[in-house]
Amino acid sequence: MTVESVFPRLEALLPHVQKPIQYVGGELNSTVKDWDACDVRWALMYPDAYEVGLPNQGVMILYEVLNEREGVLAERTYSVWPDLEALMREHDVPQFTVDAHRPVKAFDVFGLSFSTELGYTNMLTALDLAGIPLEAKDRTLDDPIVLAGGHAAFNPEPIADFIDCAVVGDGEQAVLDITEIIRAWKAEGRPGGRDELLLRLARTGGVYVPKFYDVEYLADGRIGRVVPNAPGVPWRVSKHTVMDLDEWPYPKQPLVPLAETVHERMSVEIFRGCTRGCRFCQAGMITRPVRERSITGIGEMVERGLKATGFEEVGLLSLSSADHTEIGDIAKGLADRYTEDKIGLSLPSTRVDAFNIDLANELSRNGRRSGLTFAPEGGSERMRKVINKMVSEEDLIRTVATAYGNGWRQVKLYFMCGLPTETDEDVLQIGEMAKNVIQKGREVTGQNDIRCTVSIGGFVPKPHTPFQWAPQLSAEATDARLAKLRDSIRGDRKYGKNIGYRYHDGKPGIVEGLLSRGDRRVGAIIREVYEDGGRFDGWREYFSYDRWMACAEKGLAGTGVDVDWYTTRERTYEEVLPWDHLDSGLDKDWLWEDWQDALEEVEVDDCRWTPCFDCGVCPQMDTAIQIGPTGKKMLPLTVVNATGQQG
Repeated sequence: MTVESVFPRLEALLPHVQKPIQYVGGELNSTVKDWDACDVRWALMYPDAYEVGLPNQGVMILYEVLNEREGVLAERTYSVWPDLEALMREHDVPQFTVDAHRPVKAFDVFGLSFSTELGYTNMLTALDLAGIPLEAKDRTLDDPIVLAGGHAAFNPEPIADFIDCAVVGDGEQAVLDITEIIRAWKAEGRPGGRDELLLRLARTGGVYVPKFYDVEYLADGRIGRVVPNAPGVPWRVSKHTVMDLDEWPYPKQPLVPLAETVHERMSVEIFRGCTRGCRFCQAGMITRPVRERSITGIGEMVERGLKATGFEEVGLLSLSSADHTEIGDIAKGLADRYTEDKIGLSLPSTRVDAFNIDLANELSRNGRRSGLTFAPEGGSERMRKVINKMVSEEDLIRTVATAYGNGWRQVKLYFMCGLPTETDEDVLQIGEMAKNVIQKGREVTGQNDIRCTVSIGGFVPKPHTPFQWAPQLSAEATDARLAKLRDSIRGDRKYGKNIGYRYHDGKPGIVEGLLSRGDRRVGAIIREVYEDGGRFDGWREYFSYDRWMACAEKGLAGTGVDVDWYTTRERTYEEVLPWDHLDSGLDKDWLWEDWQDALEEVEVDDCRWTPCFDCGVCPQMDTAIQIGPTGKKMLPLTVVNATGQQG
């Protein structure tokens, strides 16, 4: 049955909204397949605005992986801004895909990728606009399976009422396996209805279906246990891990946006996972082990991607890109290859102890020399031991001295406020570090135009990290601590004017903390916020702390727990955590021991270069660390020399 495009109805609304270009589709390298020639159809959503969602690597990769498969189609949908939402409701236009403007409700699967929990209200908006019941229990055979993925899916309990299932870990193989289960069930005539399909998915052990698990609570509000309630459903659900990244060289044809987006570049993921062991970092913990893409694989992806897109910058992505064992050769090989084309290279923020000037020079050789960004995270030496960020102030000063001496004039430093055991003095040390950086820059260059920007975010304890038991600092205490730091910096006549100071107040962090470590009872709050008009909670202009707190009071009424119970309360070893039945591979006892090490300010080395610390991932997930060096070079890719001849 052919599904009609809603574009004729949508088009009439576009002259009345801001940035209509983001809704029209037709981007370079987008795909529209014949609906009737496919038997499994996915609508993929990054639940934020087009400008944030389109560059998202996860969605872009899955879009391509699915569309390459015979008989399968995938289309993309993004959150619509409130101006278009109001018009869509008024004119009865449903949530649509940007590829062929088909209604999301017509698809078999509605897959959402959550890199942050603040997208939950946007999910409810999309469901409602699509005409899909908000709660999974109210859906029928005619509704899509609503599936959550991404980092936030490692604790899907706050949205358990709204999703049918969740997948944790790498999505490439997982979406293909799910597709085949759906294909077989449809070919058999959809026996047993929606529940039968969900049961087949749950029994694989790699798809979490909340309805097949009962949560029992103790009298004091804590969880007693989480129990499967259907035959063949496992007690724990495992994460997916793609082991050979060279077998998955996606995206091969990166999307080129029509409207301005947050990243105007082509990106290549050069490795996945991180074993540095920063205790606050959920991304590093849940993506273990480290798996490097080969230098030749990276070169081929860059060459193909540039030809397919025409971008003039390549982002080399990973959690700590300078840690790739062949990063020097990668940067030099790419800079040599694209000298004539003036293709710029960029890394996300660089670790102080992985930085070297040769690498920085290669990265800036063909592009503009922008500021350097480092992330010490903790202001004092003591705090960096607590969080296992093994960088001394001497290391940082030595590094910035080298950078300033080689022509850089601006350095950005990222920190967190509210880390476990932190004091006012630890935070004030951030200002001292910035002053020392400027002093060193002036000393090395003999110039006074040296700048240092300090950017500070509030710490939020995350599931599957050693800090999952930690109390969160209250919004009021966070703001008071940051105000002291601000006053200290501004009051310094010698350096204050050369220090840029950017910080987020503590309120969004409390909401993120509530959603990060919440259980199923938090779903009532999310629904209250949505019904009260909550949208785009990751955007400062739309976020309302007062709304979240008022809705939390309503949503948690009668439960015996409140926002502080979820956020500023410390957990004990015995407590059953809402995500314990989702297996990230990390041994809970190992995480607890690392939490105790943090409290004792004990540092732990990177297991890439030392004996195993028994975190559990490799044996439990049947995986292993994969690192170079391979000894290969970027060649045989053609190098363009200065005379324009190819050699």
